[in-house]
Amino acid sequence: RDLEIDIRSISGYYGELTANAQLEYLGVFPVVSLHRRDPRTIALFLKRIVDIALSLLALTAVFPLMLIIALLIRLDSQGPIFFVSERIGKRGRVFPCFKFRTMVKDAEQLKKNLAAMNERDGILFKVSNDPRVTRVGRLLRKYSLDELPQFFNVLRGEMSIVGPRPPIASEVEKYELEHFRRLEVLPGLTGLWQIQARQDASFAKYIALDTAYVENWSFWLDLKILVRTAEVVVRGTGT
Repeated sequence: RDLEIDIRSISGYYGELTANAQLEYLGVFPVVSLHRRDPRTIALFLKRIVDIALSLLALTAVFPLMLIIALLIRLDSQGPIFFVSERIGKRGRVFPCFKFRTMVKDAEQLKKNLAAMNERDGILFKVSNDPRVTRVGRLLRKYSLDELPQFFNVLRGEMSIVGPRPPIASEVEKYELEHFRRLEVLPGLTGLWQIQARQDASFAKYIALDTAYVENWSFWLDLKILVRTAEVVVRGTGT
């Protein structure tokens, strides 16, 4: 898979095959494709070029705003300006995901005290009016400004502008087999789940939308997601 090599099996045992497995024939022998190269390789390369260009433009445009945000965070509460969390990216690669800090510095330690207030199902976690969120952090989250540093992740090749949400390791550890489909592409700053079901508490919905993106990706789909994302940011309906 990492080398983008086609893999086919002539084995007669198909008990572990998924519904997406493709059956072909080599003469009279049934052959199952276990992994096939993505036929969109050139298009995905162009997507990477677009990611780099748009990220450079965005960082140039918002750099003064990022300086102001950094100052406000420093004045508002104790702790670092940036929050760095380990996320799982394409093909299981672990990478540091950058965000502006929006919570108090000991937020992770306080998380276990809020477990009973969790509004998500499955392995997700979300609490409305989370007491760990700072005053500046609440404003940043409303307009998704806390995610601006992730453009650096895009430049580093760890993320794309559009893609599935990057999960944390504890989420991936609880994945079922079909959930790993969403790790076949770079995670994104925004995506179908972020714009269509951001307030939806269903883990199944989140997985379904991310999987749909992976299976139906196109430049046109990315463009539609970016337009919808701009609407969400302007309306201030982020979290």
